[in-house]
Amino acid sequence: MSALTKKQTRQQRLQQELEKNPFLTDEHLADILEVSIQTIRLDRLALGVPELRERTRHMAIEAQEKLQAIATEDIVGQLIDLEIGQNGISMMQVTPEMVLKRTGVARGHYMFAQANSLALAVIDAPAALTGIANIKYKVPVYSGANLVARAEVVRKTDNKYTIWVKTRNNNQEVFRAKFLIVSLPAERKNTDEDRN
Repeated sequence: MSALTKKQTRQQRLQQELEKNPFLTDEHLADILEVSIQTIRLDRLALGVPELRERTRHMAIEAQEKLQAIATEDIVGQLIDLEIGQNGISMMQVTPEMVLKRTGVARGHYMFAQANSLALAVIDAPAALTGIANIKYKVPVYSGANLVARAEVVRKTDNKYTIWVKTRNNNQEVFRAKFLIVSLPAERKNTDEDRN
């Protein structure tokens, strides 16, 4: 059996890096693998790996099809990856409308809403609600930031889930939260008939 060529080794490493972080740009991959951006593009083409925008779009479609406890339109940010009962990822671009006028810092409720809706999305139940949230804003976030939130179910006891959500801007953690989410047996919508 012959040893792998330099190109084959590089392509294996490229695939491993993308498995660890599917949001790596060609530029980041070029830096990591110490090759040109053109080499990365050629390697991706040879491996059948689409560009970042196409990978993200494909992941988002697959993730939204798995939703149970929350509707797609209730997700704050863009749901990118979802393994029900285990973990999930969402992305959110901070726009000028989302920041405080005086300081230019992103309003905290946007980061909380992104994390909370992601925590609800990972629940394996027809409906769920937030029981407790312990949150920490670590550093200010400004317009233009691309926030990637990752949720992980760390414990499940009966109908209660403990979920950690960590939000990063580039590689810096900017927000984290620990949620206690309670699953409900079935979604119940209040109607005028229920109130009468």
